Formats: sequence, structure tokens, C-alpha cells
Amino acid sequence: MVTAIVLIEAERAAIARLGPALADVRGVAEAYSVTGEFDFVVVVRVKDHEEVAEVVTNRLAQIPGIVRTRTHVAFKVYSRHDLEAMFSVGLPGEVRQ
Repeated sequence: MVTAIVLIEAERAAIARLGPALADVRGVAEAYSVTGEFDFVVVVRVKDHEEVAEVVTNRLAQIPGIVRTRTHVAFKVYSRHDLEAMFSVGLPGEVRQ
């Protein structure tokens, strides 16, 4: 399984209708409207890197209203559980029982 995070800049007039359209794309696991430089963050989960290319270039980028995309492929996932375990080692000098 390959996970990619796609940052999307949209035309202002398209923002209201773009969220549902992004969420309906096959391969898109989650779509978020966000503040900042980009308007949406999309999480793509597919079986291989070739399918990431298919989703981003042939499905997402073809949706009217998208100005540009920036794609980041994840190397490793850290679940909330994993992060809590990493930080539960205690503070320096603290004795754990």
C-alpha cells in the first residue's frame, strides 16, 4: 500500500464544489479543506506508485478548478498509538515503575 499526500491549490470560485468532487475520486481516502497556501489536502491510498501517478495526473489534476498540485509520497506511517509509545519513555531523571 502506498500513501501520498496531495496539496491542492484551487480557483476561488471552485472551492465550494471541489471538496465533494475530490472525495469521490477513486483512490482518494480522505479530502480536507484547509487554511494556508493550499486549499485542500487529499490523502491517496493505492496499491503501488504507478497508481499514485494515475490518481494525481489523470484523475485529480483533470478536475476543473484545480490550479496546481504538490504530491508527497509517504515513506513510513506513524500511528497515534506508535507516537504515544515513543514519547512515553519518560523525562530525563524520571524513574519509571
